Amino acid sequence: MASAYNRWSRPEVYPLMVALGGVVGLCAFQLVRNICSNPDVRVNKQKRSEGVFDNFEEGKNYKEHSIRKFLRNRPPEVMPSVNKFFSEPKEKHN
Repeated sequence: MASAYNRWSRPEVYPLMVALGGVVGLCAFQLVRNICSNPDVRVNKQKRSEGVFDNFEEGKNYKEHSIRKFLRNRPPEVMPSVNKFFSEPKEKHN
């Protein structure tokens, strides 16, 4: 057990552990979100017995979550200044 800890406790491995921890956190968040609020997922027996139902308002509320509303009118760029630097033509100096 000590050799495994010494192998994975090196400073070079920390960024990998942070990235994997973030991915696992995002997956867990999406799983809990789907189980708790997705209108197509029915966990308890009362909702499962309903079969197919047409509740379009609940589906719309699930799809239009707060992050989507926040990002709707923003440009789809992660780093706008870097994109402008590489995409806009350079001015000619005479």
